Amino acid sequence: MANSPSRAVALSYGPKPADPLTPTELLASLREALGPWKRGTPFWIFAYGSLMWNPSFSWDARHVATIRGYHRSFRVWSRLNRGTPDNPGLVLTLERGGSCRGLVYGIAPDRVQEEMHGIWKREMSYGSYCPKWLNCVVGAERVNALAFTVNRECSGYSGELPTDVMVNALASAKGRYGPAHDYLFKTTETLREHGIRDSRVEQLANLVRARLDP
Repeated sequence: MANSPSRAVALSYGPKPADPLTPTELLASLREALGPWKRGTPFWIFAYGSLMWNPSFSWDARHVATIRGYHRSFRVWSRLNRGTPDNPGLVLTLERGGSCRGLVYGIAPDRVQEEMHGIWKREMSYGSYCPKWLNCVVGAERVNALAFTVNRECSGYSGELPTDVMVNALASAKGRYGPAHDYLFKTTETLREHGIRDSRVEQLANLVRARLDP
């Protein structure tokens, strides 16, 4: 069967093969990211996508938080976890501009090293993000939290995509962790559970649902 126009565009934008970081490179990346954090002090990590609904790490505090200067956007191709090389899905990154409301998790200082090793293997194996320390507004307070922001140099960065290409990728792709649309829907459900509105993501979810159940 011939590819649809959206499918053809998705393939043309799809990620080129990339090797994962070596264990040494991964550890060096983690050490660099943790450099600004002083041992024994509070540690926070900002979640805006799957870390909200599947943190897979131990935490002792969680709050709704807002960051300025970034917004969540589906601009990372997933050709393993939520897609395949031939049919890549999309996952979120923090793109520059605007603001983003999400969840900030507090990890006990004595567990930071262990928990972050697991997070790093999950999120940074292919260098898909640029970890940065960002100011988060939590109620009337501010905390400094580590966040996974956009890495425009990574092989999976998609850049801005036409809406129909995003819808097609999210509706059709499936990887080792399940369908790409499951990632999208769980994100929107978690945002609603915490009283967070993201009109871009909600609109995309509505379009994907319509594609799946016309």
